[in-house]
Amino acid sequence: MKSWKVREIVVMSVISVVFAVIYLLFTHFGNVLAGFFGPMGYEPIYGIWFIVSIIAAYIIRKPGAALISETIAAFVECLLGNPSGPMVIVVGLVQGLGAEAVFLAARWRVYSLPILLLAGMGSSVTSFIYDLFVAGYAALSPGYLLLMLTIRLFSGALLAGLLGKVISDSLAYTGVLNGMALGKELKKKRKQVSQHAGF
Repeated sequence: MKSWKVREIVVMSVISVVFAVIYLLFTHFGNVLAGFFGPMGYEPIYGIWFIVSIIAAYIIRKPGAALISETIAAFVECLLGNPSGPMVIVVGLVQGLGAEAVFLAARWRVYSLPILLLAGMGSSVTSFIYDLFVAGYAALSPGYLLLMLTIRLFSGALLAGLLGKVISDSLAYTGVLNGMALGKELKKKRKQVSQHAGF
């Protein structure tokens, strides 16, 4: 993290802590859904647990942002009392790796909506592989697993990729991210629009 600025580290840490609280709330909500629908109950909302990696990466645009932010969020979530205990940190690492792999494939240069959607889906894939071996999903029928994976992929794309972009853009428009890569990009676009409009 040598090339990281102090402000970027602070912003990433704050975002991670905020979403650690949200993650824990959704964990309890997911447990309720699982009580009614079994393992499938988690799938429609699973993408929410990837969102901090998308937001941090999209805002800061530096290698490691997705992985580190997701890991910090998981660590804080563990401290707040996640039922899984320290294992939630491993889960955070696995989820962060899935998103980071997509940004790596784009060489941390492209942060378009398709890339953000793919990053959310990347976390869906790595987390699903993890669940196959650790959560016992491998014992479920192939058809059921395919349905679960399909729903998780959509959830990762929409609740992490798309919603993460919407939240980040909304924050950027307020001006609080002016010192971040996303804020600078938005400022540049506004300047270009003004020039084209003749202002």
